[in-house]
Amino acid sequence: MDFAFDARTEELRGKLLAFMDEYVYPAEAVAEEQRALLASPWDTPAVVGELKAEARRQGLWNLFLPDSEYGAGLTNLQYAPLAEITGRSPHLAPTALNCAAPDTGNMEVLAQFGDERQRKQWLEPLLAGEIRSAFAMTEPEVASSDATNITTLIERDGDDYVITGRKWYISGAMNPDCKIFIVMGKTDPDGADIRRQQSMVLVPRDTPGLEVRRAMQVYGYEDHSHGGHAEVVFDRVRVPASNLVGEEGGGFAIAQARLGPGRIHHCMRLIGMAERAIELMCRRAVSRTAFGKPLAQQGVVQNWIADARVAVEQLRLLVLKTAWMMDTVGNKGAHTEIQAIKIATPRTVVDILDKAVQLHGAGGVSQDFPLAELWAAARTLKLADGPDEVHQRSLAHREIKKYV
Repeated sequence: MDFAFDARTEELRGKLLAFMDEYVYPAEAVAEEQRALLASPWDTPAVVGELKAEARRQGLWNLFLPDSEYGAGLTNLQYAPLAEITGRSPHLAPTALNCAAPDTGNMEVLAQFGDERQRKQWLEPLLAGEIRSAFAMTEPEVASSDATNITTLIERDGDDYVITGRKWYISGAMNPDCKIFIVMGKTDPDGADIRRQQSMVLVPRDTPGLEVRRAMQVYGYEDHSHGGHAEVVFDRVRVPASNLVGEEGGGFAIAQARLGPGRIHHCMRLIGMAERAIELMCRRAVSRTAFGKPLAQQGVVQNWIADARVAVEQLRLLVLKTAWMMDTVGNKGAHTEIQAIKIATPRTVVDILDKAVQLHGAGGVSQDFPLAELWAAARTLKLADGPDEVHQRSLAHREIKKYV
């Protein structure tokens, strides 16, 4: 396994690092100032549009899509270090590059499973950054960590499907630019194979019966930059049967295909969050004095910083190995590694961010530093795309099976 960056990756890293320094970091405060003046907090600050235009001009656009017909054509190993860089400003940089969830996963679904009409109507404007999207799977009434539990019904009625159900934490749905939902529900609730009961359908936002009811908070944050996380009700929502994505009964398999790349993207961005936390810790440590000497000379602080550096280097190697395996043996062949990074990365980065908050004292939990919001985002990823315990259970099952 050779993890040296190839020429194209080095070129894109250089351009992206410069883009972050020149445009993204200065725009963080500007975005917050502009958002405070908007008619709705869910509207997009003007500076985000400026960042997107500049990123597109520089060729830093749709980097996540391995399909060169639609995206940059990068391998997972090439994209991984770029995703890490965007993780240093996770609420702004991915959106600026049109590489933000849930749009990334939705574009991958449409590119891989959508038909020509669906790609023309929805994928093309998503690729152009003209609209946003949402992926509606999680439900409040059931344990959605087991996707076979979902209860939303997708019933065939002549040439239509009728959708009835309630979803929540549907990312991006509060953004007025969110124009399309990919909805997962059951077309065959009594089917013998519980993994063939589910299907996915496309539901335009303006379809009668679709109600975006409220924004769900995450540790007190509403996550305006990503379009929030909404509770959404589908009250006998009717769409043409041609809005089916793939085939009936294929929803569970499509969800798994969608979540594999998403998990590695999240983990690489988490490493970027950890790198920013280490930088802030070091800057704080050399600039503050307590009990007669700089924090940088306090043994406990030195231990935090050293342990954080070791942990990040370990995580990066594991994630790069996973990216390499996804490229060489496919997502299924890298199943164990994908689950390993999904378990290890959020857990470790949450701990690093917690130490960074501690080092900043009251400032660490305030809005004057990005640490509290980064902590909330990282902690959420111990749940998103499958909670840690589900991945531990599955990984342990495969390990034990070798000895049975």
